[in-house]
Amino acid sequence: MFDKTGKWIHLETFDDFDNGLSELIDIWSSTAKAATKDVKESALAHFKEDLEGAMLNWAENRAKSKKYAAIGKELAEFEAVLGRDSVDAPEAENNTLVTAAKAKKKA
Repeated sequence: MFDKTGKWIHLETFDDFDNGLSELIDIWSSTAKAATKDVKESALAHFKEDLEGAMLNWAENRAKSKKYAAIGKELAEFEAVLGRDSVDAPEAENNTLVTAAKAKKKA
């Protein structure tokens, strides 16, 4: 994801994406000053871009393609939580929804 200087590190392997999704969820649930809305949105955009590239790269490899599709499904579920966050949930419930996404990711 991001290195210590804030530079995006491209995700390349399945493990990168699996761990990266957890980091992405952590960024979105963070209340640290460094986790601004711009940082959160940037991390999400970069993650999606890297995942799309990986899915295209492995489209002809059925086994790997399924693994990346599973990450894509988890990402879509997380985005759905974020969508409900901004539309339906009050600000105070933000962390509750993100925490639910984190728990689902660990399950």
